Amino acid sequence: MTAKCWLVFYCAVLVSVNGNGANASSSETADSTKAQITVLYDAFGETSAMQTDWGYAAFVEYGGKRILFDTGNNPDVLAENAKARGIDLSKLDFVVMSHRHGDHMGGLTFVLRVNPKVTIYAPKEGFGVYGADLPSTFYRKDPSLPPKQRYYNGSPPEVMRFGSAWPAANFQLVDKNPEITPNIHLVTLVSDNPGTLELRELSLVINTSEGLVIVVGCSHPGIDNIVESATAINPRIHFITGFHLVVAPDPEIERVVAALHDRFRVEYVAPGHCTGEPAFTTLKKAFGDHYIYAGLGTTLTTTQAGDHK
Repeated sequence: MTAKCWLVFYCAVLVSVNGNGANASSSETADSTKAQITVLYDAFGETSAMQTDWGYAAFVEYGGKRILFDTGNNPDVLAENAKARGIDLSKLDFVVMSHRHGDHMGGLTFVLRVNPKVTIYAPKEGFGVYGADLPSTFYRKDPSLPPKQRYYNGSPPEVMRFGSAWPAANFQLVDKNPEITPNIHLVTLVSDNPGTLELRELSLVINTSEGLVIVVGCSHPGIDNIVESATAINPRIHFITGFHLVVAPDPEIERVVAALHDRFRVEYVAPGHCTGEPAFTTLKKAFGDHYIYAGLGTTLTTTQAGDHK
């Protein structure tokens, strides 16, 4: 994308953040040839029409699909913020839950209230909050016991299914990297970091003609690892929103930013949520005018086709 085009895009973002046209319905303005991302939940932003809170949710539109990525921390806040931006969450094509932390899934009760049958892609984890299943071979057996002391009288089902916190929800549990609709992928990785060990996380990856647009919840497995996995789809990384460096020391921030800028040659970054304030500063210094503000209420639009060239 040319610098001139991004300047026009950035000015449009500023208009949105300042509240002009904030109540316009997203469906009235979305262009199916562009990936459009509206930040519905975050703890920073310039709009007084929306409530800041710690958590993350983004409304993503691409190829005629309407996607909610994460649901924020509080269902009432999500409801009010969606209303303020004129976004009707009863008309979603699907939801992506990045991981099981409360500040990303707390608003799901509101989504299910207005859209109870919507397909929800969520990480597949053993005994996970979104539900799970395991082969009955997972536990050791002792045939010498009498049947009344054995699970299922010694004849367990082949697959054991476990409940979720939302038993009526239409969860599709993910442990691979599927293409869920043309050019829209999920990348799943497992964290090996202390504090989030074995946490599975999904990232949304859109393959546009400009390169990949990557939407990440918290990147607990590491944003550099997520990007590396996504390059199997397309080695060109056009745009990323979502990082997790909020408690990282400066050397780790500098390592990650250098990897994104120098190794993966990411073209644009739009950090939000738990990126962390020191990381905001480091990313802005490294990416310059390729750093895009992504506070609450911001709509980010990337041109897909070559019409700007």
